[in-house]
Amino acid sequence: MPRQPVINSATLILLAGFLVLFIGGGARFAVGLTLKPIVDDLGWGRSELGLAVALFQVVSAGAMFLAGRFADTAGPRLVLGGGLLISGIGIGLMSLMSVPWHALVLYGIVFALGNGAASMVPVGVMVTRAFPNRTGFANAVVMSGLGVGQLVMIATLAAVLVAISWQSVYLWLGVAHLVLVPLLIVAIPKSTPGQSKAARPGDGIGLRKAARTRQFWLLIAIYAICGFDDFFVGTHVVAFAQDQGIDVFLAGNLLALMGLTGLAGVLAAGAVSDRLGPVWPTALAFIARIAVFALVMIDQSPLSIAVFALVFGLTFLVTAPLTVIFVSQNFGTRHLGALTGVITMVHHIAGGLGAYVGAAVFDATGQYDMAFVLMFASSVLALLLTLLLRQPRRIVPG
Repeated sequence: MPRQPVINSATLILLAGFLVLFIGGGARFAVGLTLKPIVDDLGWGRSELGLAVALFQVVSAGAMFLAGRFADTAGPRLVLGGGLLISGIGIGLMSLMSVPWHALVLYGIVFALGNGAASMVPVGVMVTRAFPNRTGFANAVVMSGLGVGQLVMIATLAAVLVAISWQSVYLWLGVAHLVLVPLLIVAIPKSTPGQSKAARPGDGIGLRKAARTRQFWLLIAIYAICGFDDFFVGTHVVAFAQDQGIDVFLAGNLLALMGLTGLAGVLAAGAVSDRLGPVWPTALAFIARIAVFALVMIDQSPLSIAVFALVFGLTFLVTAPLTVIFVSQNFGTRHLGALTGVITMVHHIAGGLGAYVGAAVFDATGQYDMAFVLMFASSVLALLLTLLLRQPRRIVPG
């Protein structure tokens, strides 16, 4: 009788996807942790680094869309492995930055291309095909790599940032990406379990037909607002906390702890979505955001900043595993990569705008108050749009 493998291929896929997002998720938040040291050391304005973050969001968004389309037709090993390789080179070379255009090229283009390829879009397609029954929870588990990476890597980097330079942070992040590449190639099989079934002709509609529906544009608007909020907070919360007198170590750990609360939020959202669908977890996330944006508009004491960061962190990853659920329910799985890719692309482009707007508001006014007002209003709008999604459209094959 043949021995059963200790770890089956589906579990390896889950582990590989988790590690990809763990490394990439931690690395992309390094700019938020090092924003103040970089601008203080190099004499830049915050908007100069904010522009690099905005460019990163646009370029990585386009890379996510292309990676999603590729994942619809081929195995994920090449796109994820290549993405990690490019990411490692780009973020590692950031240790040599000296003028603003270096950040634009290395972070805004090179790292963005790699991070967009080795991202939640191809990982989500891969996991959805490997786990067709408990799609929400399986995607929540793998997407939790973003939160765990943010927690572990940012907490570690915040602890050592006082002892090492910001340049060393980027060098070691580059090494971490490159080490993962051969492990990823071994762990991911050439074809994922259930791929042929998920890719049956007629199992869903494509981007052109989806774009004629109200549901598609509601999702686009909701994910745009979500990204706008996410990357404003992710980029500026550490600097904002330091501006209010919180020291660099504690401020950095706020960003790390957002990853911990994000882990709880994403796992809860995935489990709830398997029972009740994706709308209610999304709506609850925006209700929480409305509350904490209102809090920080009124009071910016250290306690309020901590509550703001931790509660916002609880919502930070909620929509990530729900993207494939929204798309599957409304449009089927045949073009899952392309559709989730375009929605995630919009999310990240809007995120770049949020990161830049936050920097521009600070440079113009010396504080973030007007940015918080804008985020509060956008979250109210997103909640209203989410409630309009309660009835999924009937999937028409073709």
